[in-house]
Amino acid sequence: MSLIDNILRCRTLSITGMAKNTGKTVTLNYLLEQLKVLHKVIAVTSIGIDGEKTDQVTQTEKPEIELYEGTIFVTSEYHYRQRLLLSEILDLSEESTSLGRLVTARVLQAGKVILSGPATTGGVRRVLDRMEEYGVDLTIVDGALSRKSHASPTIADGLILSTGAAIAPDLNTIVKKTSELHDLMQLPEYETSRADELLQIENGIFALEDGNPISLNIPSSLLSDKYRTELFSHGNHLFLSGILTDMMLNFLRMQPEVKNCVVIVKDFTKVFVTPMNLKLFLSKGGQLRVLKRPNLLAVTVNPVAPSGFTLPSEILVKAMEGVFDVPVYDVVGG
Repeated sequence: MSLIDNILRCRTLSITGMAKNTGKTVTLNYLLEQLKVLHKVIAVTSIGIDGEKTDQVTQTEKPEIELYEGTIFVTSEYHYRQRLLLSEILDLSEESTSLGRLVTARVLQAGKVILSGPATTGGVRRVLDRMEEYGVDLTIVDGALSRKSHASPTIADGLILSTGAAIAPDLNTIVKKTSELHDLMQLPEYETSRADELLQIENGIFALEDGNPISLNIPSSLLSDKYRTELFSHGNHLFLSGILTDMMLNFLRMQPEVKNCVVIVKDFTKVFVTPMNLKLFLSKGGQLRVLKRPNLLAVTVNPVAPSGFTLPSEILVKAMEGVFDVPVYDVVGG
C-alpha cells in the first residue's frame, strides 16, 4: 500500500517534526501535491506557526506552504491578512489566539500561506470536528515535538514523523535519539472507559480511584514534594494532565509507594524525562502508561541539516528502517 493510500484511510493526519528543519513542511507540500490529482477535499492547519519563508530563530530559508484551489485552511487573522492567494472566508471563530481569531477559508486561486492555528489540544480538536461541515475528506495538522505547545499530535487518526540530519551531526546520535522517541511511542495504554474525559482536562494532578478521576488539588507536579500526603491519598494510580518531568519521576522513585505506582499521561509528547531516569523508575516497580498511543503511519527523512551536514539518503533511510516498523521515505530524494 502506498503512502497516499495509507493516509486516505484516516480522517485526520498529523505531520510532526522531531526538531526544526527535519522536513515536515516538505512532507506536507509533497502530500498536498499528490492529493491534488485525486480531487479530495483537504483541510490544513498548524500547531504553532508554519510556512514562513525565513526561520525566525536560525535565519535560514524554509519551504513555504503552497495550497491549491479548493483546499480549506485554518490560520490566525494576522497571517490570513498576509496570504499570497485568493480565498473566501467560511468562518471567523470566536476563539482567539495570540495572533487573533482563527479564520477558516477556502482557496479560490492557488498560492502560499502561513499557517498559525490553535495552540491547545482542545482548540485543535474543535477545528477537526468542524471540518465535516465543509465536506472535508482529510484534515492535516502540521506540528513539531520541539514546540512548547499544549496541543498534541496524537489527537489525529494517523501520524507521520519527520526526522533527519538536523537532529545531530552524526548518524549514531540520530539513531539513538529517534530510538528513544520510538520507545516512548510504544508506551502501553492505560485501560479506562474515561479516557476521552481525561484527555479534556488541561490542568492538575488526579488520582484514578476505580477509574474515577479525583482532583488532588496539587497546583503543579513541581510541588509534589510539598504535597506528598495528598499525592497518595486516593491510591497509587496518578494521572498528570500536563507533562511528566525528571523531577517528578525521581520524587516518585524515592517513595515507598513506587512499587505499586502507575503514572498516566495523555500521550508520549507529555513525557520529558531522560531514558536513564525512566529506566530507574521502572526498575523500582513503577509503571508509565498513556491514554492514547499514536498511530504511526510512516517516517520521512531529511538528510540535509541547515549547518551543511549531509548524510547519504539511502543510509539514513536504512537506519530509520532499523528503528521503526513502518515505511520510511525521503520524499525529495526518492
